[in-house]
Amino acid sequence: MIKFSVYYPADAGSKFDHDYYRTRHMPLLQERLGDACLRYEIDKGLSGREPGSAPEFVAACHIYSPTLATFQEAFGPHAAEIRADVANYTDIVPIVQISEIVEA
Repeated sequence: MIKFSVYYPADAGSKFDHDYYRTRHMPLLQERLGDACLRYEIDKGLSGREPGSAPEFVAACHIYSPTLATFQEAFGPHAAEIRADVANYTDIVPIVQISEIVEA
């Protein structure tokens, strides 16, 4: 299983519409990916390491898929549409990481 993660660094002056992300963008992504999206999670940054400090990331999402090939095959045909929707909720340039889930 793989996890496709997108992190949005907290940057003073940047916008991030959490409501749009939760109610529109992620459901769009789930619909386009179909069975390649086993589930997804959304993180909303609250704090950094020290009490009262700002979070490093304003938001993140994690999409779980059976394999990297399955994810890429499902995402590819919809990549332009999904990327175009980003402007509707943020002006932050995200950080993307794809990880293999290693079970203990």
